[in-house]
Amino acid sequence: MTRLSIDYRSHPPVRELIARVRFAAECVSLGFDGWEEPALAGPGLYVGIVADREYGMYADSMGDTRWPVKQCASAYTEDAFVDTCRQVARECDGAVIIAVDGQIESSMVRFRDYSGEDSDPDEIGYEPWMGARHMSAIETSLRPAVVATVTLSEETGRVSTFEDGTMHTATRDRIAERWRSA
Repeated sequence: MTRLSIDYRSHPPVRELIARVRFAAECVSLGFDGWEEPALAGPGLYVGIVADREYGMYADSMGDTRWPVKQCASAYTEDAFVDTCRQVARECDGAVIIAVDGQIESSMVRFRDYSGEDSDPDEIGYEPWMGARHMSAIETSLRPAVVATVTLSEETGRVSTFEDGTMHTATRDRIAERWRSA
């Protein structure tokens, strides 16, 4: 797939889906109290929102690592989605794949390195704080079939959204800042 026939990046239902995924990652981050413990890894999450379910060209299955679809098959089942994100963020490694209709794939994946014809690794906006998960997420967001990626850092609780190589990130103390009381 080289170009999307629908501009999912600006499609209102997909914008809502991205917001739901980010909200779930923020809930997981805010619900964990051990971020300050130096020897304790927190929950980590990596989600790819894709427009093409033929993601096998750029992602490999993580073997038996699975999203529990019997618990939660859609990102639109809000409480179940947040609860399952919390569980997966603590117990699983790999990326969760969610289609633009909100349906969650059972197989978790490892996204392959991106080497698009127009990409220059030196021009990708890597930041010093980024680990492998976040570097993969920003690269993966450059793929034509990937609408967005969302990450939760297991080291700091930072939540980041990557779209087309750009990033919106919030450290844990800034997550949902406008809704928190002072």
